Amino acid sequence: MLRRTLLSLAAAATLAPAAFAQPAWPSQPIRLIVPYPAGGGTDFFARLVAPGMGETLGQPVIVENRPGASGIIGATAVAKQLPADGHTFLLGDMTTYAVNPSMFEKLSYDPLKDLAPVTMTAKFDFLLVVNPNVLPVHNVQELIALAARTPAGLSYASPSVGTTHHLATELLARQTGMNLVAITYKGGGPAVQDLLGGQVGMMFLDRASARPHIESGKLRPIAAAGSKRIAAYPDVPTVAEQGIKGFDVEGWQGFTVRAGTPEPVIRALNAAYLKAIAPAEVKRKLNEAGIDPVGGTPEQFTSYIQAETAKWRGVVRERNIKAE
Repeated sequence: MLRRTLLSLAAAATLAPAAFAQPAWPSQPIRLIVPYPAGGGTDFFARLVAPGMGETLGQPVIVENRPGASGIIGATAVAKQLPADGHTFLLGDMTTYAVNPSMFEKLSYDPLKDLAPVTMTAKFDFLLVVNPNVLPVHNVQELIALAARTPAGLSYASPSVGTTHHLATELLARQTGMNLVAITYKGGGPAVQDLLGGQVGMMFLDRASARPHIESGKLRPIAAAGSKRIAAYPDVPTVAEQGIKGFDVEGWQGFTVRAGTPEPVIRALNAAYLKAIAPAEVKRKLNEAGIDPVGGTPEQFTSYIQAETAKWRGVVRERNIKAE
């Protein structure tokens, strides 16, 4: 017994210097990769929370835009980042984590194997809106009836393939049997402009982007996409309330790091985020932008990604959606 005890103490003494030699984290500025261009909603969110996270972590959090290929370029940069030490992390979204694996035959990263979830960060309310001069409807049932009288189909605006805007409409078509024809644009701005101009008739649009056009009367909201009504539009029923049972779509995003990042680092990033969204001024700015901040554990975010991946895999395959 004494010999085993002495051996254990000797082993501990040998390991102790190595343990104490581990550098403190973070030991350098931290990069927050945004896989979309500057100026969009994801970029706005990242730049709003980065300073607060940096203050908590003791190192600046620097936002770096790595746009392109449906978020693949930015996601791959983090998934392949070495060393896996948490000095680089990703703000991805539904497309990055749950849609790309089904939409691309070959993907340069595996969201569930190459990336480790940190926390869900935010959700975005979406509304189904119509240009009333093009589609004179007031609810989903009237839209379905109009589609039935339009053999060529009703056109809708999509910022790009695989976005929440696009897939929400494809899910609606799948669950109602409507013939809806996607008109794809390079970004949300051109899509909304054509919707306002009457070149297309409808679109699922995030609340912040839709608000000024709803207030001006140029767009009419006919349904909320999520599981409950939107507080800012309490008189607009959900799609599910209008007879399309089970329809539930929200935009969402969250932080991940390269797989293999130490657990304490993941927990520290999680805690820093929660602290960054706590100030009332930050919450006010997010609310004005139509962004609902959320939190949660890495395990909860993992489960959510898995569920969303399965959900959208079915839509992508049944609707034969291909990456451009």
